[in-house]
Amino acid sequence: MSLIKPFCGLRPAAGRAEDVVAPPYDVLNTAEAREMAQARPWSFLHISKPEIDLVEGIDPYDPAVYAKGAENLNNMINQGILIQEQAPAYYIYRLIMNGHSQTGLVAVASVKDYDSNRIRKHEFTRPEKENDRVNQIDALSAQTGPVFLTYRHHAEVDKLINQSMLLPPVYDLTAEDGVQHTLWILDDMVLIDQLTQYFDNMDCLYIADGHHRSAAGSRVAAMRNKASKAPSGEASSDYFLSVIFPDNQMQILDYNRVITDLNGLGEEEFLARVAERFTLTPSGQPVKPGKAAEFGMYLGGRWYRLSLESDKIPSGDPVARLDVSLLANELIEPILGISDPRRDKRIDFVGGIRGLAGLEKRVDSGEMAVAFSLFPTGLDDLMAVADANEVMPPKSTWFEPKLADGLVSHVLD
Repeated sequence: MSLIKPFCGLRPAAGRAEDVVAPPYDVLNTAEAREMAQARPWSFLHISKPEIDLVEGIDPYDPAVYAKGAENLNNMINQGILIQEQAPAYYIYRLIMNGHSQTGLVAVASVKDYDSNRIRKHEFTRPEKENDRVNQIDALSAQTGPVFLTYRHHAEVDKLINQSMLLPPVYDLTAEDGVQHTLWILDDMVLIDQLTQYFDNMDCLYIADGHHRSAAGSRVAAMRNKASKAPSGEASSDYFLSVIFPDNQMQILDYNRVITDLNGLGEEEFLARVAERFTLTPSGQPVKPGKAAEFGMYLGGRWYRLSLESDKIPSGDPVARLDVSLLANELIEPILGISDPRRDKRIDFVGGIRGLAGLEKRVDSGEMAVAFSLFPTGLDDLMAVADANEVMPPKSTWFEPKLADGLVSHVLD
């Protein structure tokens, strides 16, 4: 089995990409998806969030939801809105957001290499979300949400991808959020074989985003192999849909924290406790940390800059030295009493795409008591954690721009 391989993608027919392409399923709630898909019968949201076509209030994990998604997918194929490639191909996918450009390869990646940790992970999955993806893939017999992978950049791979972008793209559209999505079909078998070989020679790939989708792909492959008499590794379900970007083009934004209360402390007492552990400096401006081990804190309508002395930063532990870990271990757990951020309802997480104003809004409204801004986790840090077979704290990375749903899907046998 190859680490990656080309596949016969399911994609919008000519002139239909703008009708189909939608934000990824997990960045919208049901109400937002329902509103966005209104008067858009071919939006991919009817496949990725099919509860929008059922009675309001239905449990999104209800079996009827997955059945509706399969019905909608088959209808879009039967109506000629989606077409399937006749021969295996790779796809070149470029995203441009606010001047930042990144170009990746759409391929299917080996479940076997995922299971053996050659495709490396850095997060735990939540059972209900993983089960949801298993049920969705199995009902549709297709993988519609790509796993976001990265690799240590490779000059020859860059050269081949750039060469493939000299021809006109099959799609070039700008979504409602201003992100430009451009897709090329790479069907030259010589180039395909060269790219496949370059990736086969790599030590590993890393999951940037999509741990639930990749875990679900592995489980569906195991289920289908158990039910099939075909040798393992030869079925389409033995690979999962992915978009693979070089590490030097990736953009990670900050992933910030907001807390509902001060754990029974008054504001002055809380500030005194924080000052015991951090260098605490009031700021007349919102604080966007400019380096590791520096944090912003918004409390009572004022911003503060927090910094840690270097002797408090572990040098040999790739997880403990992360800024998200430092804030948790030095403040959020010992002072605010939150030891399990995965389950504690007192903490919430705000992607950096919302800016510091998003933090101020949550606190000023009275919904939250205090907010913290963080320096973004580095991709080298992510790789170091994955290489050590460790797990990052929840909500450590926020990648932008987001991959669109509906540009290319992977149909299973």
